[in-house]
Amino acid sequence: MGDAWSRMGEPLGAWLRAQPTLTGAAPAFDAGAAAEDPVTLFREWLRAAAGAGVAEPHAMTLATVDADGIPDARTLILKDVGAEGWAFAGTTSSRKGRQLAVHPAAALTFWWQPVLRAVRVRGPVAEASRADSLADLAARSPAAREDVDSDEWALWRVVPTRVEFWQGSIDRRHLRLVYEREDGRWIHSASR
Repeated sequence: MGDAWSRMGEPLGAWLRAQPTLTGAAPAFDAGAAAEDPVTLFREWLRAAAGAGVAEPHAMTLATVDADGIPDARTLILKDVGAEGWAFAGTTSSRKGRQLAVHPAAALTFWWQPVLRAVRVRGPVAEASRADSLADLAARSPAAREDVDSDEWALWRVVPTRVEFWQGSIDRRHLRLVYEREDGRWIHSASR
């Protein structure tokens, strides 16, 4: 039993190019009226994604690098977002924990296909206080706490230097609104 494209006699590349893209519906967005800081806009977009029925809008891809500088990515859940950064958690002995110990920087990507929106966040990573890490562990379900050594549990925050909001468009004139830290404040600009 072969793959669908093999049975059809076409190469994988041709099959991939023929797949539909940008099948969602983007909400109205005025980049000129966007919030002055990315946290406020992110929270608006997250609420809008959830309101539009996007499944697991808090799921994100976390990218780190290993000791050799090779990228590594995995999907996990956003724990919080605020002035301190975008938060996620895990054990310090995990692959991500070991990688962050060597290279404390990361990138996050959120993809909300039904609303044709994505958000990219990048910057250094700071480990939260021990109290915050333990509070995060305590908030997990009893089953999720099983076999977790509380001494190894950490809450980390990506402290962004750059946040990009992307809204897709059927005509391929995608909108990018980029926030960058400059002299302790956020500067943002839009482009197509």
